[in-house]
Amino acid sequence: YIDVNAGVAGTDEVAGLLWLVETVQGAVDVPLCLDSANPEALAAALPKVKGAAIVNSINGDRARIDGILPLVAKHGASVVALTMEEGRMPETVSDRMKIAEMLAAEAGKTGIPMSRVYFDPCVLAASTSPGQPTAVLETVREIRKTWPDTHVISGLSNISFGLPGRSLLNRTYVPMMVACGADAFILDPTDAAMRATLAAAKVLSGADDYGMEYIGMAREGALE
Repeated sequence: YIDVNAGVAGTDEVAGLLWLVETVQGAVDVPLCLDSANPEALAAALPKVKGAAIVNSINGDRARIDGILPLVAKHGASVVALTMEEGRMPETVSDRMKIAEMLAAEAGKTGIPMSRVYFDPCVLAASTSPGQPTAVLETVREIRKTWPDTHVISGLSNISFGLPGRSLLNRTYVPMMVACGADAFILDPTDAAMRATLAAAKVLSGADDYGMEYIGMAREGALE
């Protein structure tokens, strides 16, 4: 998926998101993730998306849930569910799981199956939140154990914020998350080292049967 975001202060997000959807779909044949918390923008853009989109995102905020989930259900989209409440980042596994349970129940009420929910355990910076990298990994395990059909997504670059060698830290954390059950990441697809690390992690975690994707990348020279 390509993540498209038109949430620029002082601009018309509805018009901007429509323009982005049209422009990106005119250039590449790749499904889209609509990165917006604006129900009006999503209502305008979702009918224009080719195929099924991902909507990024909802969280524990009631207005966001009520404004976005019905649109997700109506258009057969998937949804990113942040395990956080409005204005408050959780720090413990139990706090994250309580929010995840509430969001899972809300998705069920709206008719959205767990196979179309992407939980984001909200990675915090290791530089300012000691213990958080481990807490996130445990949350991923708990989510996958509780809802085997769901997905776990992460904007994992938060982990390295404020530290040197950010790319190294990001690449190291990816296989740890994959081993715990994460199966989607928000990342730079032009980062060849990251793509190679992710491909290797999928083989070793059993997510790439017989290493076929890995072998294909090797033949293309994408692992070098």
